[in-house]
Amino acid sequence: MPTETRSWNVLSMLEWATDYFEKHKVPDPRLSIEWLLAKVLEIQRLDLYLKFDRPLSPSELERLRPLVKRRARHEPLQYIVGFTDFMNARIEVTPDVLIPRIETEQLVEIVLNEHSGDDPKTVLDIGTGSGCIPVALKMERAHWSVSALELSEKALEVARKNAEKNEVDINFMQGDILRWEEIEPDGQPFDLIISNPPYVLPGEKDELEPQVVEHEPHRALFCQNLEKMYGSILEFSDRYLADHGALYLEIHEKHAAEIATLFEDEKWELKIRKDYEKKPRYITAQKK
Repeated sequence: MPTETRSWNVLSMLEWATDYFEKHKVPDPRLSIEWLLAKVLEIQRLDLYLKFDRPLSPSELERLRPLVKRRARHEPLQYIVGFTDFMNARIEVTPDVLIPRIETEQLVEIVLNEHSGDDPKTVLDIGTGSGCIPVALKMERAHWSVSALELSEKALEVARKNAEKNEVDINFMQGDILRWEEIEPDGQPFDLIISNPPYVLPGEKDELEPQVVEHEPHRALFCQNLEKMYGSILEFSDRYLADHGALYLEIHEKHAAEIATLFEDEKWELKIRKDYEKKPRYITAQKK
């Protein structure tokens, strides 16, 4: 790490730290130092490019040093800065919740594109984690009644805080979808049910980046049995989804066909959709 004996400005720090992160095989090295430096300077990341010549004070370097060390150890950038942007929402993240991905943003976009704000809906997100899905939906569809289910109490604390910070009203419930018979949601059936459940199998652990395996919550990542996980969501939806309601699932691209076989043709109109990288990533199903 640099010391105060050298004179540093924004540009020299960006260049030095990018090289430093590259040597430590840190993903997105330039983006990493941009976010960390913006956090220390308390400015927007893109504003760094208007302040290349701005000198860094000894106290700023002192605050930056431990953040750079954490990132060099492959701690996820979002946990270090404490948040991420998801759709139109600023989402707080801690090691108790999975970091929202762009694939999940696309899942929300699919829902929004298929259902206008003029038609009120009752919506449930299963396994909400940080609350990114229901928060983003409610911000775009203020007239919808949005609920969220989560097993982890610590994750629920984060989700509730995100709803409060983004000034949206979400009905949070605690429950285990694998024991779906014990869940008794209030009110009428749901028009839409959405879920991005754990879908990485234990044998696929070595395929993940170290920053994911070593830092993100395994309960939110790994699934022991895909048939049981998605089957539980499907059975819950069969009971609590309104007639002609829709189910939206994020899935592992390797197991799309396997998960699709769980749906009975006579009950569901099924589609497998691809993500931006052309991988089968979503199942949407309308209840007949």
